[in-house]
Amino acid sequence: MDPIHILGGGLAGSEAAWQIATAGLDCVLFEMRPQRPTPAHKTDQLAELVCSNSLKSEAENSAPWLLKEELRRLDSLLLRAAREARVPGGQALTVDREVFAREVSRAIQGHPRIELRRAEAASISEDAITIVATGPLTSDALAEDIGRITGVDRLFFYDSISPIVEAESIDLAIAFRASRYGKSLDGTDDYLNCPLDREQYERFVDAVLAAEAVPAHIPEDRPEKNARFFEACLPIEELARRGRETLRFGPMKPVGLEDPRTGRRPYAVVQLRQENLRSASYNLVGFQNHMRFPEQARILRMIPGLERAEFLRYGQIHRNTYINAPALLTNTLQLRTRSRAFFAGQISGVEGYVESIATGLVAGRHAAELSASAEIRPFPRETAIGSLCAYVSGADARDYQPANITFDLLPALDEATRLRFRHDKKARHAEVCRRALEKLDEYRSVYV
Repeated sequence: MDPIHILGGGLAGSEAAWQIATAGLDCVLFEMRPQRPTPAHKTDQLAELVCSNSLKSEAENSAPWLLKEELRRLDSLLLRAAREARVPGGQALTVDREVFAREVSRAIQGHPRIELRRAEAASISEDAITIVATGPLTSDALAEDIGRITGVDRLFFYDSISPIVEAESIDLAIAFRASRYGKSLDGTDDYLNCPLDREQYERFVDAVLAAEAVPAHIPEDRPEKNARFFEACLPIEELARRGRETLRFGPMKPVGLEDPRTGRRPYAVVQLRQENLRSASYNLVGFQNHMRFPEQARILRMIPGLERAEFLRYGQIHRNTYINAPALLTNTLQLRTRSRAFFAGQISGVEGYVESIATGLVAGRHAAELSASAEIRPFPRETAIGSLCAYVSGADARDYQPANITFDLLPALDEATRLRFRHDKKARHAEVCRRALEKLDEYRSVYV
C-alpha cells in the first residue's frame, strides 16, 4: 500500500499525519522549511504558531470549547501538545509557542509510520492519496498546480473578510429591513440597514481614521502595501483616507433606502446581510478592515443599531491562499473531481488554529479510510467538526468567506427546545454542546 502524502507541516498537516499513522498506515509529510523559508515563519519546527499563542476560549459550553472538546475525544495530537505547553491565559487555552511546536515535532519525528521529508511539494500527485494542507503561504508552484486542477477563478490570494454579528444583538428598533429601491430577488427585504445622520457619520469617520491597526506578520499585508489588494477589497480605513465622503459613496451609501422612522433617506447606512448557512448572524457588507479586534468592537458599536453588537467574527484583510471550497469539496474534504485529493487547514477556507487542526484531523481520518478501502463516514452534522465541514462544502460559492467556529454554524435546536430555553442563551448553548458531544460519542462508538 502506497504511503499517503501530506503537503505542509503546519497545524492541519501535522494533525493529519498523526491521525493516519495512529490508524496504522504510512504517510509522507512534506515540509519545505528550512530549505525554503516563508515570510511569516521563524523556525523549522512543525506546527509553528505565527500570529498568536491563544487557541481561544476554554469556557465550558462555548463554541471554541466545544470544538476543542471534540478534538480531545478524538485523540488529537495537537490538543495534547497544547495541554503540555499551556501557560496562564485566563479562560483561553494559551500556549508557549516553542514548547508547543517542539512537542508536535518530537511526536511526528518519532513515529515510525511518518516520514518527514524536508522538501517543497510543487504539485499534487496523481497516484498517491494526497492531503493539501499548505496554509495561507502556499508556494507559487503548488498554487499554480492547484489552480490548474481547480480552475484559476476558484483560487484566491487575499482574504477580504467582513465582520459578523449575532442577530439577537442587533437593535431592531433602529435597524430596518429594506433592499435598495425595494428590489430583491425573491420579493423580500434582504438587508438590515443601520442609518446614520451626518453627525454620527462624521464621528464614525474620525474614529476609523484614528483606529489602531493590526500589526502585519507578513510584509505584503501592511497597509502601505495595499497596491496588491483588489480595489473592491480595500479596508474601510483606506477608503476613509481617500476622503471623508468616500465611505458614504461606497459601502455606506444610502441611495435607494428610506428610514421608516423619519420617512427620509439617511445620510449614510451600514447594510447587514444575513449569512446563508449561519442560522442567526449578519455580515457587515463591505466592512473588511485592518483594525485591532478591540478597536473594531469599540468603533463598530458606534453604528446606530449595533451599540450592543456581539461579534462572531471580526473583519480582516490579509494574504490567504484558499480555494473556493463549496464549489470544489465534499463534506469529507475531498475534491469532487479527484477523490484522492483532500484539502485541510486555511487553504480549505477555515480561520483559526483549532479550526485548522480540526480539518486536518478530518482529512487524515478520511484519507486513512480511503486508503484502507473502508467506508468514508462524514462527521455528524450536529458536531462542531461536522458543521465546519458542512460550511466549507456547502456555503454560497458566489460569496465564500473563511469561517471560525461559532454556534450559528451548528444546526438550530428543535422548536420545542428553543421555546423552553428562549430566555436563557447559556442554556441553549449548553444544549447544543450536549447534543454535539452525544452525536460524536455515537460516531466514535462505531468508528473503524
